[in-house]
Amino acid sequence: MVDRLETGIDVLDRKLDGGLPPGCLVAYTAAPASQSELLLYELTAARGTLYLSTERSEETVRHAVESSPSDVGNPTIRHVSSDTPIEETMQLIGALPDGANLIIDTMNVLERTDTDEFISFLDDLKTQMLDKNGIAVLHCLRGDAPANRTRTYHAVDAVFDLQTAVSGAELENHLTIPKFRGGGQPTKAIKLELVEEVAIDTSRDIA
Repeated sequence: MVDRLETGIDVLDRKLDGGLPPGCLVAYTAAPASQSELLLYELTAARGTLYLSTERSEETVRHAVESSPSDVGNPTIRHVSSDTPIEETMQLIGALPDGANLIIDTMNVLERTDTDEFISFLDDLKTQMLDKNGIAVLHCLRGDAPANRTRTYHAVDAVFDLQTAVSGAELENHLTIPKFRGGGQPTKAIKLELVEEVAIDTSRDIA
């Protein structure tokens, strides 16, 4: 499809008619105990990526990306560590090249800031991504979700929700997309394998 950017994850690109529209903001929700980061790492293979970590150090994230057995890129990794995380994040995003991906892992730190400041940040982030023709993926951990989580859901263009459960003796991961303003929203859950790389799980499909 014209005017779509590939995510680099084949199963997602097929389900999304080629990928995501330039300027798209995605809230990617998952449980803290899942291996949701594997999807983030694989997104870096599609194009240049700025990876902002609000909780783990640059060294920890770099080691995790480089140790990933799936195809990954060479993202620029920065740790947001100041007492004014929104201001620091916007300064870092200002240097984002055209057409690049942005990953914020996790959003929870930013979502705990002042509500008015956070809403303004989301608006500025959308403007920046439209100007840069890139994609922003905001990693939102479930559990003790910050009060501003609802503002994130409202502002983004798409919500990817990863659910992990035990079925019998097997661990199953299902990705649903309850919100997608880009059109062509998948209506069924996508079974994923989050072990060595992000791939579609066809083990129980019936031909």
